Amino acid sequence: MSPAHARARSSGPGGYDLVVFAWVLLLIVGVFNLIDGIAAVARSHVFTSNAHYVFGDLKTWGWTVLIIGALQLLAALGIMSGNQAARWLGVALLGLDALAQMMFIPAYPIWALLIIAGDVAALYGLCVYGGRQEAAAY
Repeated sequence: MSPAHARARSSGPGGYDLVVFAWVLLLIVGVFNLIDGIAAVARSHVFTSNAHYVFGDLKTWGWTVLIIGALQLLAALGIMSGNQAARWLGVALLGLDALAQMMFIPAYPIWALLIIAGDVAALYGLCVYGGRQEAAAY
């Protein structure tokens, strides 16, 4: 373990570990969004049939979730390298994904709510413990 990593781990309760948890969770949510998006664009039978959407249809929300998922994977890689811009991009993408999943609820309600919960947990980790002092140490 490098000295920077040792300082980050000892700087506060859960700071570095929570940032690591947040970017791993962002990576996982991004992969799930890619899978959901591909399934929705392909009109898979996994989703609820005859769902009524406020805006668009299943294919529209599939493309939206697919694009957000790809960008989340890129943001997770940037956060892993300690980039502050990637952290803020991750925060923005997690917020957008939570909104997109709310619109995706008619297609697969329980799964969409679980993804929203993952988004909120990752948002907490990135917003609370992802500041400049912690990021400089990793």
